[in-house]
Amino acid sequence: MDTFQLLLIAWGTITALLICIMIYRGTLNIHEEEHIALGAGGQTLAEEQRAIVSRIEKFSLVSLVLGILSGVLLLIIAGVWLWQNFQSF
Repeated sequence: MDTFQLLLIAWGTITALLICIMIYRGTLNIHEEEHIALGAGGQTLAEEQRAIVSRIEKFSLVSLVLGILSGVLLLIIAGVWLWQNFQSF
């Protein structure tokens, strides 16, 4: 395997992981409530919402890092492809 194929495999893996995390984060957003009317027994609901918000924030950071990494790898792949075609020209 040459460098170009390894870069494509790495980019595909990171991008697939990014898509999976974004889908999971989207399902967490569905369960998040913007306004909660709490009664006497609403403390457990508030704790669940805090846990969901905490997970969403964690996955937001991970998705940002994976998105940047995916973009950088895509630029490197484009550069390697251009360089290889320039060398064969």
